[in-house]
Amino acid sequence: MISGVTALEEAAPAKVNLALHVTGRRADGYHLLDSLVVFTKLGDRLTASRGDGITLSLEGSMAAGLSTSDNLVVRAAEALRLAVGDPQLGAWLVLQKHLPVASGIGGGSADAAAAVRLLTRLWRLDTKTVEIARLAASLGADVPVCMASRPARMSGIGEILEPFEGLPDLPLVLVNPRRAVSTPEVFRRLARRDNAGLPALPSGFAAPRDVADYLARCRNDLEAAAMVLEPLIAEVIAALAASPHCLIARMSGSGATCFGIYPDATAAATAAAALAARHPGWWAVATVARGEA
Repeated sequence: MISGVTALEEAAPAKVNLALHVTGRRADGYHLLDSLVVFTKLGDRLTASRGDGITLSLEGSMAAGLSTSDNLVVRAAEALRLAVGDPQLGAWLVLQKHLPVASGIGGGSADAAAAVRLLTRLWRLDTKTVEIARLAASLGADVPVCMASRPARMSGIGEILEPFEGLPDLPLVLVNPRRAVSTPEVFRRLARRDNAGLPALPSGFAAPRDVADYLARCRNDLEAAAMVLEPLIAEVIAALAASPHCLIARMSGSGATCFGIYPDATAAATAAAALAARHPGWWAVATVARGEA
């Protein structure tokens, strides 16, 4: 509800790269990736009602410092309106920001994808006449995978998506030391850009431990470069790995958010509470990555 006006709502789930291999670089500078991606129950939330023009308001614990004009939600709304060819379409948008900014869990991309999904409903658009996939790709490499917000293997520069239905629900702890990391700077500092892709994926995993065993053979090729920019990432990963029952700990995306996988929700909740108490300056939360098993 926005000021008494009925509004539509859309979730913008956090994206977690369980593994991220950098496999090459195109002539135009874009990097080629091979990544296994999941989405959590935790995320931002976007609401919208019809209005004149495109306006955005920000709320939530992570809203401080964000711009309402130079924002991917506004860019997505304006790009969708341009694609439709109707400049009269308008919306009053409110973004409830719960995810850390520039943190490697796709917050801005998830928000943009949520805006496209939400405004498609609000404006009652015929998706057959709007090239949603091309529009999503124009907004950022992570936006296409965030459109579906389901487990997927993501390759190319992010545009090649293979849904992966063999994952169970994964109890996670997400930890961010409240430090923003520049994605372009991380890629600039890569020592190698021609790594092997992911090991062959099985048809499915029975339990979180099986996922962790597979991930132990994978990497996040951005970790080392991100740690140079923000040494606290190494401390976060070590703290997660040392927490009771943690099956594996790793950085997501270009950082600085890291994750730990746990055998059950109770173990994850206990670990998150302990990490938050031990490191009061960190953002530490328990959540679940939705599986497709």
